[in-house]
Amino acid sequence: METNSETAMGGIRKGHEIDIRKLERWMNANVDRFKVKGNVETVIVEIKQFKSGQSNPTFYIKASSGKEYVLRKKPHGQLLPSAHMIEREYAIMNALQRVNFPVPRTYVLCHDAAIIGTPFYVMDFVHGRIFRDITLPGLDPKERREIWLEFNRVMARLHTINFNTIGLSDFAKHGEYFDRQISTWSRQFKGSKTDEIKEMDYLIQNLPKLIPREHDHLVSLVHGDFRLDNVIFHPTKPKILACLDWELGTLGHPFSDLSYSCSLYKLPSPFGLVSEQGLPEGIPSEKEFLELYCKNAKMNSNIGEDPSWNFYLSFSLFRLASISQGVYKRSLLGNASASNANEYGERAKMLASGSASLLQLYHDELRRKNAHSSPSSTVTHGSGFEEDAFRTPYPISPKAKEIYEKLNKFMQEEIYPNEAKFEEEVKKLCSGPIESWKTPEIFFQLQKKAKEQGLWNLFLKDQKMGMGFSNVEYAPMAELMGTSPLLSIAVFNCQPPDTGNMELLAKFGTEEQKERWLVPLLNGQVKSCIGMTEPQVASSDMTNLECKIERQGREYVVNGKKWWITGSADPRCKFILLLGKTDPSKPKHKQQTMIIVPLNSVGVKVERALSTFGYLDAPFGHCEISFQNVRVPSENVILGEGRGFEIAQSRMGTERLHHCMRLIGMGESALKAMCVRATQRSTFGKKLSENDSVLADVAECRNLLDQCRLLTMQCAYTMDQLGAKGAIREIAQIKAVVPQSISLILDKAIQLHGGLGLSGDTPLASFWAYARATRIADGPDEVHKRILGLLEFKRQTSKL
Repeated sequence: METNSETAMGGIRKGHEIDIRKLERWMNANVDRFKVKGNVETVIVEIKQFKSGQSNPTFYIKASSGKEYVLRKKPHGQLLPSAHMIEREYAIMNALQRVNFPVPRTYVLCHDAAIIGTPFYVMDFVHGRIFRDITLPGLDPKERREIWLEFNRVMARLHTINFNTIGLSDFAKHGEYFDRQISTWSRQFKGSKTDEIKEMDYLIQNLPKLIPREHDHLVSLVHGDFRLDNVIFHPTKPKILACLDWELGTLGHPFSDLSYSCSLYKLPSPFGLVSEQGLPEGIPSEKEFLELYCKNAKMNSNIGEDPSWNFYLSFSLFRLASISQGVYKRSLLGNASASNANEYGERAKMLASGSASLLQLYHDELRRKNAHSSPSSTVTHGSGFEEDAFRTPYPISPKAKEIYEKLNKFMQEEIYPNEAKFEEEVKKLCSGPIESWKTPEIFFQLQKKAKEQGLWNLFLKDQKMGMGFSNVEYAPMAELMGTSPLLSIAVFNCQPPDTGNMELLAKFGTEEQKERWLVPLLNGQVKSCIGMTEPQVASSDMTNLECKIERQGREYVVNGKKWWITGSADPRCKFILLLGKTDPSKPKHKQQTMIIVPLNSVGVKVERALSTFGYLDAPFGHCEISFQNVRVPSENVILGEGRGFEIAQSRMGTERLHHCMRLIGMGESALKAMCVRATQRSTFGKKLSENDSVLADVAECRNLLDQCRLLTMQCAYTMDQLGAKGAIREIAQIKAVVPQSISLILDKAIQLHGGLGLSGDTPLASFWAYARATRIADGPDEVHKRILGLLEFKRQTSKL
């Protein structure tokens, strides 16, 4: 629908009345050329309100002199912070007049709310055409095309104006525009929220993480609301005479205006151009529109061919959703500018849904191109084995190489793209008491796919139960899984403590124990945990344990408390392998017994979930559990009374090895993130990657990673040849070196990322928490260093 600028108005709506006499006196005194005849004051002979305008009420004024004006004011009532900034509109329009950019002539800005109730400014009224219907139904195809091409040309011209020469260099901050905008519109939405919109919650959390940094250097004047019905065309020619509504104008990113205009290609009619009939003849396609803009703006490449384009479109719809929600909230408060403002609640939901879909498309495309997330806002997954997966002197079978490639492909196509979804679902499903926690459905879908592809129980050497790989062959697979530790290792049924428990039951369990407890674990039907650490004693010395396991007839009675029971919060966790004392009178390493305790036994109580540096690691978790007169059948004892210490020591060897393998994967991801971040951030006039201190840190991280990997592979090889008992030195060595080294690497990565590294917007902080905890879990550093010291003294002095 085409309207003339003079017909796009009507009577003044209720609640928007103006004291005309006060306004007349003010305009006579302050508006240039309003008063035209000596001492005779000009009067206002007509005043109307424009029908459009969801933000700032806008009025047509006709003076007795015949001159026509437009007055634009802030709305009445409580306003959201930083909204309705007519002062900024006035400043930017004033500046643009200096370079003959098409804007109405502005006269004066009035801050005095006593005149008409709120601050306002006055500008010329411009006669011409305003197109309310973007399909331009009243024009022939040639005219439609010319209108859209002119619209494109003027937008590109705005973005190429040198804002320094028109006095706007300090108008706003330069750079990181989308960071600020996402933060602003997130606050605006929260401030006007009336209903739950889950898509907005998803966008508020994920948009900041996925900002494309490769275009951060682009800074220009932006309009902020550049659309067809915000410009006035010549009455007969395809020429823009005036661009209106500069409330959101600022120094920003040109792609914000461009994507906002192109969002019409994604929205259904009547809001956009999507309809069953296709584009009206003459209107350029999105591809053509983008190509034309890039040519007009003298850009070297076409942004429409870049995967990040979906991000910019998503941002535009997100912003529109926030604006629509604000309009809807004002309608409920009774101070909205438009008569149809109450319709904007549903519009906000529609826009949020479209935005979320586009953001997911962008994220998926990044995954497919092996750039799994925005490199400066989330860690890019990486493993040192990716370029040359088995650059090692140790024997690797063709089967292991084949499975590694399948695993790598699965990580790229299934794990990384679903990390954010998994985390979002975990937050929803595990926000209440432990007993209410649930595992997201996406986990089971991924687990089913992994099992179907033969990526299952990869750690088990027994070919009947697992893949039959050696520790050396499994090492690079574990490293790869370490790049996404919370999700991937569980998907492939390679998650501790299940891995150690499966190996323990396979090695020491009776046939009945294997059938009842091991088989469901192997199939992924249940989860398990292990109880060794106790809150009241130093549990790194297992002879200190006080939990009692007393024989009473054909049963054992368990009394005590365990904590840091990993995996026990998982609703699928069905039993615990518990280590306790059966006979304190025996030699100290023969007092302990290991027994299988079903978690649904009477007297078992999960006291609380424990957090590691604030992380609950849901849905698997770590709990404190008490056992009060828990009765367990005698057939649940593993290997016999007094064998618990022996069993626990045997189990810990491979667990410690697996921890170190996964930590190296985390370290590789952190180093990759450091390098990407350093090439895209600048301080004091140069890239971070050009600073000697950063180069030194990167070099140190590379050295540490290679040292860790070599030590870990040597340990894996020694365990393959001599077993865990024969590799005591190597196990102690990697457990003392790898967690500490990876912690240092992660610390450097966090430091380089600055405030972002401290946040939950990257996995760096959670990786660091895992690495730091591993310096205590399965034996603290001090125990392993003590073992190493004793062994070294023995080796050095044995021949003295």
